[in-house]
Amino acid sequence: MNEGVMMNHNRDESGVASVSGTSTLSGSSLAASVPGSEVQGQRGQAEKERSDGNTGRKRIVLYLLPWLAGMLFLALWHFRFFHRLFSLESYQLPVPSAIAASIRENAEMLFRYALYSGTEMLGGFLLGSLLGALAAAGASFFPISGKAGVAVMSALNAVPIVALAPIMNNWFGDGIWSRIAVVAVITMAAMAVSLFKGLTSIQPQYSELLGGLAASNMQVFLKLRLPHAMPSLFAGLKINMSTSIIGAIVGEFFIASQGLGYLLSDQIRLANMPLAWSCIVIAAALGIVLYEAVVLAEKRLIPWNRTRTNS
Repeated sequence: MNEGVMMNHNRDESGVASVSGTSTLSGSSLAASVPGSEVQGQRGQAEKERSDGNTGRKRIVLYLLPWLAGMLFLALWHFRFFHRLFSLESYQLPVPSAIAASIRENAEMLFRYALYSGTEMLGGFLLGSLLGALAAAGASFFPISGKAGVAVMSALNAVPIVALAPIMNNWFGDGIWSRIAVVAVITMAAMAVSLFKGLTSIQPQYSELLGGLAASNMQVFLKLRLPHAMPSLFAGLKINMSTSIIGAIVGEFFIASQGLGYLLSDQIRLANMPLAWSCIVIAAALGIVLYEAVVLAEKRLIPWNRTRTNS
């Protein structure tokens, strides 16, 4: 009996000892694994820095790529690659150096005409965008009938500018207001369609929440619909800025005495292609500057949309 008790006691001690040994071994293993964790942490940090470096280089490449593509395009143009490709003569497609020389020689006249055309662009752009925004805002209070009204307004985009310009000249004369009216008409529909979509594409739970708080229609518009529609507003502005340049230039083809479009059509008739292409280059540069101004305003006024887009 005593021997059995002694044997059980010895077994218990050996079990405790084995558990203690296992615990000690586990502790030593855990301790031994700590340096490995530090190595893994350092390795992860190095991989993160390498990834950040690759991301920075990728951003630089993406930034430089359009410039390199543009330089390649100008080089191919300058060395008459497009002339041989499309069987063109130099008087049909002047090289960039000839266009640059024409811009230098006629800088004062081009600046004056660009200022005139720019006034038409901006005036029609602002007027058309304002009218389109007001139409979309009013239609958003009556979604069903407002949608039909916006659809009818969008039909204005189907009217060709070459048909609209003579009508506006007949209504407003041959002054600057006829071209402003042309630009306003062709930009009004795009703004109305884009903004109306932004004002009405609200998730139902948001409207129900404000309805439960007894918000008025005007409060819902100012607190919910308008902030939600700001990206659509700037999308319409960017579209209108590009469209306004076309409207102003084409509108000047009819009964105009100055402007880039007038000078362009006049110099094409005289076969003075370097000066004609100078008008095209100036109009393109003016359009790019005004478009980037709209993009900059969008980044400043709705930075949350930029963050959401980048993410």
